[in-house]
Amino acid sequence: MKKGEMAEGVISYVDFPGKGVILLKDEEKRVILNEGVEGQKVRYRVKKKRQNRYEATLEEVIASSPKETRLPACKNFGACGGCTYQRLSYEEQLLLKKNQVKKMLDGVISSDYEFEGILGSPMEWETRNKMEFSFGNAYKDGPLTLGLHKRGHFHDILNINDCKIVHPDYNLILDSIRKLFQQEKISFYHKSVHRGYLRHLLIRRASKTGEILIALETSSDLGRETDLEAAVEVGCKDPDPILLASDDGPLASGLENKREGGEERVLLAKMVEELQKLPLEGELAGILHLINDEVADDVRAQRQEILFGRDYIVEELLGLSFQISPFSFFQTNTLGAEVLYQKIREYVGEKEGKTVYDLYSGTGTIGQILAPAAGKVIGIEIVEEAVQAARKNADRNGLHNTVFLAGDVFQELDEVEERPDFIVLDPPRDGVSPKALKKILDYQVENVVYVACKPTSLVRDIPTFENAGYQVKKVCLCDMFPQTVHVETVALLSKLDVDKHISVKIELDELDLTSAESKATYAQIKEYILEKFGLKVSALYIAQIKKKCGIELRENYNKSKKEKQVIPQCTSEKEEAIMDALRHFKMI
Repeated sequence: MKKGEMAEGVISYVDFPGKGVILLKDEEKRVILNEGVEGQKVRYRVKKKRQNRYEATLEEVIASSPKETRLPACKNFGACGGCTYQRLSYEEQLLLKKNQVKKMLDGVISSDYEFEGILGSPMEWETRNKMEFSFGNAYKDGPLTLGLHKRGHFHDILNINDCKIVHPDYNLILDSIRKLFQQEKISFYHKSVHRGYLRHLLIRRASKTGEILIALETSSDLGRETDLEAAVEVGCKDPDPILLASDDGPLASGLENKREGGEERVLLAKMVEELQKLPLEGELAGILHLINDEVADDVRAQRQEILFGRDYIVEELLGLSFQISPFSFFQTNTLGAEVLYQKIREYVGEKEGKTVYDLYSGTGTIGQILAPAAGKVIGIEIVEEAVQAARKNADRNGLHNTVFLAGDVFQELDEVEERPDFIVLDPPRDGVSPKALKKILDYQVENVVYVACKPTSLVRDIPTFENAGYQVKKVCLCDMFPQTVHVETVALLSKLDVDKHISVKIELDELDLTSAESKATYAQIKEYILEKFGLKVSALYIAQIKKKCGIELRENYNKSKKEKQVIPQCTSEKEEAIMDALRHFKMI
């Protein structure tokens, strides 16, 4: 097959995150699709040709999968880019995510571990407590729309009237604001020429308290729907969009007069009035105006003003209270977050009198939930606003054993004098940076909890943990995002110790994870075995076989404090591979 060619096939299985895989028996290659469900017959377009696979985009589902047993709940299914798993039962969604992630984990974890499966979201629908909507049009020169991007389109915005993953209050707010600006003929921001007024609408609704925060993001360029109408108002007979968009163009000066004349104030006051009339189930806590003239197409504020109420909502989580501003990081599924945080708290356990590091702490939710069971919690987060929110929320909850620091984890760790007894990692989607991870591992704490919103980041980092003498003890998945391919993963990694007591053939204090006197490093031995046999082996297994062969080992720098430990024993298959490597490096 060539690039651009169309073909048909049946999806054999699905890899994370929701990528359909078609097996081509003729060519002994695979086709990796951008999406899909096992059993679907699809038509696809080839994008790239690799050595052992093709990469393609799914263009059409010719026949549904037997697993697709229900009708989509949302009328925008297929047109909207989200909620792609609606045709699967929720039980099937959970099974699919569980199998995908476990397959990845089994490919990198070199010792036995306890896989606890997946915990579902308490609610399948109306789960999100935050949404960002865009202004635009559904097609060129079409009427103003307010909603979400059409699937596969950068510019086209689909009107959303009945979104199923948010509370019905969201849909009432969307409808009211859309109608108002359509009636007033207010222009949306055109990304191609960087002109227009309406950009985004951010809505947050607390699941527990029902408080609602609405933030309208606009440019400072209040304009009507057509350049011609606006240009005529300021005396420009032949409008040029680029000239009109410039800071010193005739349209800009004319619109400044509009703002000075109060037209924008009247418009925003009318919006507030309309929103206050809505029969909302929740309570309207605040309405904000965010002014943003930057080119980047995301929700941000160069200036912010409160049009009504306050600039935050209050949400409750596991008995604690959190103040959430427009840009605060807070898990978007409140009830699902409680499930996730309870699992984290279970993995951490009671740490009375101990110091816990909460790294990549965001607004400090994890750290504050752990604080009652710890001696001290130290959180580090790079976003200054999030750190300020964490401090406020800790005071709000009467937690005086928490410290939240603003800065990059890699740099801030050098400034903290108090060493940790336990570390919790909750990094962004890209995971922990290699430099920061090295510093974290240097603490040699007994246990680490790694929370991954993107499981592939955890999978990438596990070999680094194993090379440092850790083994994965437990893993549990938590579904925070029903109807989508995404899932949270929580892993407990321990320093070659577990709680159960059995007799072992090798003492842990005899292990050498650095092996200065050997002819090959542990990393070289592992690489050799992986390349030749396709097996992943731990430093512990290598040490066991070296000892069995009479190779002297240095005393382990991380000697266990426990009287007895469970030491996983090397399998016969891996023992043969290690023996082969030792012979290869002339160590036996």
